[in-house]
Formats: sequence, C-alpha cells, structure tokens
Amino acid sequence: MLVKTFGSAVYGVEAITITVEVNVTNQGQHYFIVGLPDNAVKESLQRVESAIKSNQYYMPRTKLVVNLAPADIKKTGSAFDLPIAIGTLGATEQIQNPERLEKFVIMGELSLDGEVRPIKGALPIAIQARKEGFEGLILPAVNAREAAMVNNLKVFGVTHINEVIEFFKDEKTLVPTIIDTRAEFANAQSDFEIDFCDVKGQENIKRALEIAAAGGHNAILIGPPGAGKTMLAKRLPTILPPLSLHEALETTKIHSVAGKLAENATIVSKRPFRSPHHTISDVALVGGGGNPQPGEISLAHNGVLFLDELPEFKRTVLEVMRQPMEERKVTISRAKVALDFPASFMLIASMNPCPCGYFNHPEKDCSCGPGVVQKYLSRISGPLLDRIDLHVEVTPVAFSEMQSSREYEKSEVIRARVIAAREIQAARYKENIGVYANAQISSKTLKEVCVISTAGVNLLKIAMEKLNLSARAYDRILKVSRTIADLAASTDIKPEHLAEAIQYRSLDREGWGG
Repeated sequence: MLVKTFGSAVYGVEAITITVEVNVTNQGQHYFIVGLPDNAVKESLQRVESAIKSNQYYMPRTKLVVNLAPADIKKTGSAFDLPIAIGTLGATEQIQNPERLEKFVIMGELSLDGEVRPIKGALPIAIQARKEGFEGLILPAVNAREAAMVNNLKVFGVTHINEVIEFFKDEKTLVPTIIDTRAEFANAQSDFEIDFCDVKGQENIKRALEIAAAGGHNAILIGPPGAGKTMLAKRLPTILPPLSLHEALETTKIHSVAGKLAENATIVSKRPFRSPHHTISDVALVGGGGNPQPGEISLAHNGVLFLDELPEFKRTVLEVMRQPMEERKVTISRAKVALDFPASFMLIASMNPCPCGYFNHPEKDCSCGPGVVQKYLSRISGPLLDRIDLHVEVTPVAFSEMQSSREYEKSEVIRARVIAAREIQAARYKENIGVYANAQISSKTLKEVCVISTAGVNLLKIAMEKLNLSARAYDRILKVSRTIADLAASTDIKPEHLAEAIQYRSLDREGWGG
C-alpha cells in the first residue's frame, strides 16, 4: 500500500515541503530509502524500526520503499524519522484513514524507544506549512513554542511517537500550542542585565557609540589593555533601537536554522550580540559547509558583531567580510545550489594600539621598536578600515573617576535619543528601499542629504590637509556628521557637527603609529 506524509527541508533560511512516499509490497524484501538522502536520513530506517517495535507495532517483513520528493534536492538530518515512521504505519494499515495524514506536516527525530527529539528550523518550516495551506504541524514539544509564533496554523508539540499514532487513530486529542507573539515580544525588549550607567567615566567613548548606534555605523575602539573597550562594546545593544516584529522574525529564522535557539524559546526579542574568538575560520564567520549553515555574520543580523583584538584575526577571515559588509547579505554557492543568508550587522571591533598595548598611553611607555606599531596596524587591510566609519581612541579611566559616586547616564536615556535620530532617518529614506540609517546610503544619496555650508567646506578642507587625512575619509566624515546633526535634531550639517566627525578618523591620519 502506498501512503504519503509530508515533511520539510530547510535550505538557507527558507523551507521546502518534502513529500514522504512510503510503499509496502509483498514482492521482494529489504528496506530502501531514495530521493537523494544523506547518511543521517539513510540511518533513519534503523531508528524507525526500533521505535515502532518498541511500542508494540510491527515493521513489514516484505519490501519497503521510502521516496523523498522532489528527488533532485539533497535531504539532510534526522528530522525525517517521524514522518517516515507514521508513513510506514499507514502503509501497513496500522493507522487507518491515510488521507488524513496528508493534512499535516510532520517532523521529528526518533530515539530507539520512540521519544521525539528536537529539530532545527521549526520557524521556517511552520511558515512554509501555513503558506501551502496545511491544517497543522506536528513536531517535538521543545520546538512547539517557536513554531506557534506563526498564526493560522495548528501547532502540536509531542514528546513520543505514541502521541502521534493515537492522534491519527482518533484515540487521543492533541492540544495546539498557542503563543501571544506580540505580548512576549514586547515584554522582553528592554530586559537587559547590563547598562551604560555601570561604566565609570569614558564619556567620549559613550558619545561615539551613541553616534554609531544612531546611524548604524561600524566602529573600532583602539586603546591599552584594561581601558574598558570590551565592556563598552557589550553595552552597545542596550542603546540600539528595539527590533521591529519583522526584524525579530527574520532574526529568529536564522537562529532557528542554525540551532541556536534555547529549548521552548519563542521569538528573538533583543538585537543579537555575537563575539567570536579570533581563532575562528572564514567558513565559521561567513557561513558555508557541505550543508550550508549561517555563519557568525548572519547570526549577528540586525544586531552587533564584535571582533575583539581585531589584528589577531587571520587576514583571510577579515577579508571575507568585506563584500557582506557592503551588500548586507552573503551568498554561499555550491554546485547545485546558491543560498543567500542575510548579514545586515553593525561591526564593532577593538584592538590594542601596538603589540605591548601602551602606544600613546598617558603614563606607561611603549616598549615596541621602530616601525612595529605601524606593522601591527597593517594587519588590518585598508579596504576593511575603509568600511569602518568611527575610529575611537580609548584612554584609561582616571582613579578619581573610578571612585566617583555620581550617577551616570542610563542606557534607556541614550536609547531614547538614538530612536529619535533613527526616526528622522526613516522619514528621510522612506523612498530608498532597504535603507534605514545613514551608514547604508549610496554615494548618490550622500550628495543629496549631506549638503554642507561654505564654512563647513573650508573646515573639511583644512582638516584633510592639516591632519593628513586620507581621501577615503571624506564620505565617512559626511555620513557621521549627518548622524550627529540628526542627534541634535538639526536639518543642516553645521561646522561643529563636521568637527566632531573629523576627530573620529584617527587611523586615517598619515603617520599614525609611527
């Protein structure tokens, strides 16, 4: 008897519905699974057989053929165990009404005793199931809350294969999981354990990070060990604008596909903060592999990618970031498929100014020899630095500041200013598709929105000549000054806005570091 069930395969951050055809005949023996399965899928028949027999059902002793259609798409992972098992029981008439099976998408890995284990990509699977008009989705209970964010689809979480069998035999009623997505999303958006008010002093660095957050600018923090670079960077998400519901769902899809969501998790309500170690490989950073998975830059989508000790990263790792930083996506190409992963992130990097860490330190002497500082800086390529808008020099906190008992500005106060500036930019770029912040504008748009006065032109000319700024700094200065003007709710870019933007181009100065 031939029976069809339905599963789903995840490619990139989207899902494709897979028809699981199970045919049991009396002509022949052995079990076969076809449709371009990988080893994990091929091994499913052993898990399915054990799970079925462990629960007092029987496996056919004759020929069993499982086809995963469409057959030209590679199927990976163990999540097809449950639809294959239910299809087998339907094909052997241990489950009646096999046409009812076709109303549901079924996914889950089976243990040998029939326990249903978690899967990856529950959210995109649920979105695709609703799109194709299925009545419901049956999947592991720990993934149910994640999938239940999709409305107009019944999501049933199960812990054991017997629950599914009894449901299709009308011996048990499954209760759908219901989630109030908007309420859960709203409740967790401002729940941070850290705050900018915890940071003593460093007002100039806080100001620079506020500008970076307001305009979506990339930034690099340069300073000696212990100056607070990492501590400040970790607090950046607390002042970024809250995720919109669309951004949150997009971010959740990526984390779901990568298997990074916690058990019983729902929506990602806060902007991601990813901080990979400097030993990371280029594939782990941008994504890829035999079965392409999102890398760190995609996991940081709509959030912050923090690279601590930037010169210690391998040159090849840093260079592969250049194109995704411009296009805000990364394309992973294979012989038969090309997948796009979103990668719209803010890059925040930190580094010591030299190998010993004390170049330009106000109190300690640098022990590095001639040319060593410049050689250390040259580990970061010019094209990568060209994509970093703010170069911020971090100095150690004075003892008097550390002992100070005064209250510092809280993140929520800074965040309110950032949100106000972002609203100005959203109104300005409403006709520009895909542009939400000053850092994303093109050269053409830059000329339209960054008009400066004669006094501003003269100031910029003097700065370029006197401070030996490179030509590549010009556009960056204009973008940052536009953001500073937005923070001040100023329609025009004034000379003082340009002057502040100019000081954030430390690494463009000729002879910096020797």
